Amino acid sequence: HVQLVESGGGSVQAGGSLRLPCETSVFRHSAYCMGWFRQAPGGEREMVAGVDNEGSTKYADSVKGRFTISEDSAQNTLYLQMDDLKPEDTGMYTCAADPFRALWHCEFIYRGQGTQVTVS
Repeated sequence: HVQLVESGGGSVQAGGSLRLPCETSVFRHSAYCMGWFRQAPGGEREMVAGVDNEGSTKYADSVKGRFTISEDSAQNTLYLQMDDLKPEDTGMYTCAADPFRALWHCEFIYRGQGTQVTVS
């Protein structure tokens, strides 16, 4: 079982920045993939960024150049740095992990409870 606990959400004005940490136990595993998802009210859940133990990353087109996913295994934390935020970035942000697979076939088996981000 992998634990995931997000924090760092809040309200911010357009153009501002937020950093979302996700404390996770996935780093105990030698192979893993992790990602950040978001879901706007009435919208579908979408992956905004992903990373794996080999350093592969992937971003949704809508956030490329603005969001950065990173990890600090010493702190057992996955981060999502969000810059130049837009109102359409509003949503519930959730981190997820798969302790068995690389990013290209990640199944994101485990998910956290999420943290709300509101951009106005």
